[in-house]
Amino acid sequence: MKCGFVTIIGRPNVGKSTLLNRILGQKIVIATDKAQTTRKRIKGILTNERGQIVFVDTPGVHKPLNKLGEFLLDEAKVAVPDSDLIIFLTDGSDEAGKGDKWIAENIIKKSEQPVIIVLNKLDKIKKQEKVEQNLMSYKTLFDKNYPTVKISAKTGRNIDTLLDNIYKKLPEGDLLYPEDVLTEETMRDVASEIIREKILINTQDEIPHSIAVMIDDYKEEETIDKIYATIYCEHKSQKGILIGKKGSLLKTVGTQARIELEDIVEKKVYLELNVKVEKDWRKKDKTLKTFGYKSET
Repeated sequence: MKCGFVTIIGRPNVGKSTLLNRILGQKIVIATDKAQTTRKRIKGILTNERGQIVFVDTPGVHKPLNKLGEFLLDEAKVAVPDSDLIIFLTDGSDEAGKGDKWIAENIIKKSEQPVIIVLNKLDKIKKQEKVEQNLMSYKTLFDKNYPTVKISAKTGRNIDTLLDNIYKKLPEGDLLYPEDVLTEETMRDVASEIIREKILINTQDEIPHSIAVMIDDYKEEETIDKIYATIYCEHKSQKGILIGKKGSLLKTVGTQARIELEDIVEKKVYLELNVKVEKDWRKKDKTLKTFGYKSET
């Protein structure tokens, strides 16, 4: 039986969370087209007759602009040494760029783990010669001849081929988690992330990057879960945008989050949202830790 940890690493918006959700067959991590959607390492666990793969989804690697950015980069870096395999996920619809080169030089080449280069977003490319051209640009970032797989996380194309390649690289071993466990995330974690996802979807510009969500209380009852959450932003003007005219945006976010949460817990959900200002929280170590952005290494 093959069992091990697989870290998914890549630039922002290459489809890491979409890939993990596709492999597991259900949504355990939020995924949007906004950078920094993933802010923490999240484990997704696939168990079948072949063994168990513990995937570690990481924040997109980019140059940090504040303390939060530094935390995101650390989250990606620290996941690598503990893994049995690295999936270097790339945007196959484009050639390798400066960000990909930085990841190759500063993270992957400094590790000893085996690597699979995965070209995602094949659904966006029509010409095969373009695919091969882009693939070569990623392969030439390395001295070693790493195996490559071309996929579309969006459509599911070649996901089975990717899993075949992963199992070949993993060590023999016993299950690391019980068979029925999909993730280590608690319902408080899930609720916080789903609320944040709905904000990302419904806002633009700097708002998506400036918010944090804290679950103040989560009460599980037999027929209903009652969730009380606070959305934090950095400036008063952002608070007005998040609430919206006559509370319209906050109501939209709350309704969308509540509906999705009800699907997950399979019962009614009462969700109460408040918005508060915590000035420049992304630049403050103490506030970052309060909001849960602290490295556990």
